[in-house]
Amino acid sequence: MKIVIDTSVIIAVIANEPEKKRIIKITEGTTLLAPSSVYWEIGNAFSAMFRRGRTDFKKVKKALSIFKKIPIRFVDVELEKSLEIAKETDMYCYDAYLLRCCQKYNAPLITLDKKLLNAAKSLSIDVIEVK
Repeated sequence: MKIVIDTSVIIAVIANEPEKKRIIKITEGTTLLAPSSVYWEIGNAFSAMFRRGRTDFKKVKKALSIFKKIPIRFVDVELEKSLEIAKETDMYCYDAYLLRCCQKYNAPLITLDKKLLNAAKSLSIDVIEVK
């Protein structure tokens, strides 16, 4: 089974958030997919944590070593189709890349982002909710 994974889920796992065990259980034995943009979003997430004083570089280096061990297959998605989705859902394109990835690979989305979850549902994309 293929699952499209977003940045919120990856951060929850590598930052040891409360949802970590449930996420691992759900995704174990699956093929994890993500648009290539997610790789860069991880960097943005950590830089935001720096700015808010929520982490330091030593912790981020450890988190990145965990991130590198997660078997994610980074894939390309079409910019034009992603922009159509962004327009239709009134979301930024980096969220639309995830939704396009779900469509392109006929895979459900796992996310902790409620707005993204609702946008996926509005496009009839299957979602996996982490509870």
